[in-house]
Amino acid sequence: MLKVGLVGFGRAGKSVASVLLNSDSTRLEWVVRRGVGGASQCAAEYLESNSADPSRLIGLDSIEFEQIFEEQPVDVIVDFSCADALDIYADVARQYSVDIVSAISDYPQARIQQLQEIAEHCRVIWSPNMTVGINFLMIAAKILQEIAPQADIEIVEEHFAAKTETSGTAKAIAECLGKVDEDIKSVRAGGIVGRHEVIFGFPYQTVRLMHDSISREAFGNGALFAIEHLASLDNGLYNMQDLMEPYIYEHFLRSKSRLTH
Repeated sequence: MLKVGLVGFGRAGKSVASVLLNSDSTRLEWVVRRGVGGASQCAAEYLESNSADPSRLIGLDSIEFEQIFEEQPVDVIVDFSCADALDIYADVARQYSVDIVSAISDYPQARIQQLQEIAEHCRVIWSPNMTVGINFLMIAAKILQEIAPQADIEIVEEHFAAKTETSGTAKAIAECLGKVDEDIKSVRAGGIVGRHEVIFGFPYQTVRLMHDSISREAFGNGALFAIEHLASLDNGLYNMQDLMEPYIYEHFLRSKSRLTH
């Protein structure tokens, strides 16, 4: 069983914690969130309601991160907080070769370079969207674009009304297809968790690749998938597609073998 530490306890972090707490392959050792007080009390009550020790919740105002790690070491740090949180655990990850699974969507270039440096000492998986489904969509979209480069491509993202910025996932989709951020169409309405669609327009047909995040637990399932596949990797910086592509490659190999026999 892999010991996991979670950084971040917002809406996504809470859902990730729920998945990790209910997994037979992981043990959630602690949760680190900024600040203490009322918000942390609610988080502690949440952990307790899920049969977890509420003392695992740690406010950064009350304890240094290295002390946390020395008292309760973990195999993997899962980050669902913010770009600057990397400074909290970067030195520990380097020193102790602790693997990292990060779902931060807005790393500036300097942070990406920092991740690359850390990845010389451990295994780092970074994907702005940690769901298995969205990463499969991106792989499928790249394949279809290679098959039909002449097709028109439109990217549409839909999220809850309060989300102001363009989806980081949509930007990642655009980048992998050679599109620019300005090509992305955004819809904001109600409480939509997240929908991403890639539309391929052909002269006589239309192909739509669509992914819906029905619940934020989807991010937890993706993080769990990443954690469970870490052991197969060497030190380095990876994304979710790197973990999934071997499955696709093996599928094509099996298909080719059936055709040649």
